[in-house]
Amino acid sequence: MPPIRVLIADDQDIVRTGLKMMLMAEEDIVIIGEASNGHEAVQLARELAPDVVVMDVAMPDLNGIEATRQLGELCPKCAVVALTIHEDQQYFFQMLHAGALGYVPKRAAPDDLVRAIRAASEGHVFLFSSVASLLASDVLSRIESGEGELNKDVLTEREREVLVMIAEGMMNREIAERLTISVKTVERHRENIMNKLNLHSRTELVKYAIRKGFIDLK
Repeated sequence: MPPIRVLIADDQDIVRTGLKMMLMAEEDIVIIGEASNGHEAVQLARELAPDVVVMDVAMPDLNGIEATRQLGELCPKCAVVALTIHEDQQYFFQMLHAGALGYVPKRAAPDDLVRAIRAASEGHVFLFSSVASLLASDVLSRIESGEGELNKDVLTEREREVLVMIAEGMMNREIAERLTISVKTVERHRENIMNKLNLHSRTELVKYAIRKGFIDLK
């Protein structure tokens, strides 16, 4: 399997250098470029077509939120993982709505970022525990207000198992190994889940799983 091609976008030289050294130690990750602002990140992503862009939220010229939004239009196959000092609701939801598949604070352990990159490369959502709790709070408030009610559960037991693993950030291959089924079967279950629940994105799948209490964020 080819390595995950990563572009690092951060306005601080020392941060980019540290990230590069850390990620280069992983056999399945290769760094293909560095950007010091949002404009550079978008330009390099269009030129290099990385699998994953590790994106700082607060950068000069063009911030990470807008850069992520532009990448969704100009380079839709590039997954974005936010790496930031900000853990508050404002930045988190803006990045999520802009299209980021991962959100990891800079205080997190290196393994968390590596897991986020691997998950995003396969189209999975990875949320650090503190920001996942923000998402859970948002979902709970919507439930209490009666907003966005979903249809009654129609999932099979196996589909529910797959949904939990998707929401926890597991890759298709990992789900297949855990359940002793093929990757193609996992993909079929994923498609069935999306259709049955009338959901249209992995973020919505995560919200659904949290809302129904399928995953534990503690």
